[in-house]
Amino acid sequence: MRLLVGLILGALLTVGGAYIYDSQHNATTATLERPLVNWDVVNTKLDHLGAKARAEWNRLRAGSRET
Repeated sequence: MRLLVGLILGALLTVGGAYIYDSQHNATTATLERPLVNWDVVNTKLDHLGAKARAEWNRLRAGSRET
């Protein structure tokens, strides 16, 4: 029973969080950016996040080699 309640609560939090992010993000920006619930937008944002993470990792690795 706890598992079922947890799954339902998790789904509601995920959908609710995406709705709140999209409604506030579009209301505060003047650009015509598409909502986050479009998978191609999510993929683009994840690609940028991955590139930033790789760049930071490479920077940290380069710093550890110098010491």
